[in-house]
Amino acid sequence: MIAAQLLAYYFTELKDDQLKKIDKYLYAMRLSDETLLDITGRFRREMENGLSRDFNPTCSVKMLPTFVRSIPDGTERGDFIALDLGGSFFRILRVKVSHDKKQMVQMESQVYDTPEDIIHGTGIRLFDHVAECLGDFMEKQEIKDKKLPVGFTFSFPCRQTKLDEAVLITWTKKFKASGVEGADVVKLLNKAIKKRGDYDADIIAVVNDTVGTMMTCGFDDQRCEVGIIIGTGTNACYMEELRHIDLVEGDEGRMCINTEWGAFGDDGELEDIRTEFDKEIDRGSLNPGKQLFEKLTSGMYMGELVRLILVKMAKEGLLFEGRITPELLTKGKLTTKDVSAMEKKQRRFV
Repeated sequence: MIAAQLLAYYFTELKDDQLKKIDKYLYAMRLSDETLLDITGRFRREMENGLSRDFNPTCSVKMLPTFVRSIPDGTERGDFIALDLGGSFFRILRVKVSHDKKQMVQMESQVYDTPEDIIHGTGIRLFDHVAECLGDFMEKQEIKDKKLPVGFTFSFPCRQTKLDEAVLITWTKKFKASGVEGADVVKLLNKAIKKRGDYDADIIAVVNDTVGTMMTCGFDDQRCEVGIIIGTGTNACYMEELRHIDLVEGDEGRMCINTEWGAFGDDGELEDIRTEFDKEIDRGSLNPGKQLFEKLTSGMYMGELVRLILVKMAKEGLLFEGRITPELLTKGKLTTKDVSAMEKKQRRFV
C-alpha cells in the first residue's frame, strides 16, 4: 500500500515537473501586455500610412476604399442574390427583404465546393465554376428567367474606383488561379455568365467579406461601424471620415475602409515576434513573405502551427516520451478544427 502511494506520488511529481517544463517552453511564445501595446501602436501607424497618398504605395496595411458610403438605414427592400467567394467554400444566397408590417428578411442558401484544382487552375476555369454554381442555384430557385440584383462578396485585396468594379491586387489564403491578379473580377464573372447564355445577372456591387459582415449587422443595428473576420483568413473594415482618406476625392461624408490587415508585418514590422514556427509556415505557404499577420492568427494556419510545435516538443522529449508518429510528421494532418475540438474537450474537464 505504501509502495503504491509512493509510486502515485512519484508519477504525480513527474507529471507536475513535465508540465512546468512544457509551460516554460511555451512561455517564450506568449506576448506581454507591453508588447501587445507596442504592436497596437505599430499597427495604428500603418493604418495612418495606408490612408496617406504619399505613404500608401510602400505600406503593408493598404486601407482600401470600398466606395460603400453608409451602412443600411432599415428602409431597404427587394429580392437579391448574394455570392460569397473567398473561404473554404463558395456560398450563394437568395435574400428577400420586405416591409409588410415589420421588416422581414428571408434567406435561402446553398454551399458549393471550391476544389483545389479549380482555385489553383486558371482564372477562366474559376469564374466558369462560379457561373455554373450560380446557374444551378437559380435553376433550383426557379428564377433563371429573372434578372435579379447580385451582390458579390469577394474576400481578397482589390482596388476599387467604384462599387461594381474590383481589380484583384493579389491572391491570399489557398487561392492561386492564374490570370486574375490585375483584372476586374466583375468583368471576369460577367464574361463567364455571358458565355453560358442560359441566364442573366446584374452585379451591382462587389465588396470584401468584412464589409458584408458590417453591413449585415448594420441592417439590424445602425450603430455597427466595424466588420471583422477571423476565419480561414483575417481582416477588418470600418467607417472612416472622407477627410482622412487621401486616396479618394472629397472631404464630406464617410466611406468604409477595407484595412487588409492580414498583410500587416509584410514590411518587417513583426519580425521581433515571429517564431521559428511562424517562419516555417510562411516558407511552406503559397505566398511566402506575404500576409504575415494572417499567418500568425487565422484558421488556415493554426492547425499546422500547433503540429510544428508538437513535433519540436516531442523531439526534445517534452511530449509523448519523445516518440513521433508518421502522422504527426505529415504536413496538414492536424487542422484548426482538430485543435478547436481538443480545446473544447479540455474545457469540459476543467
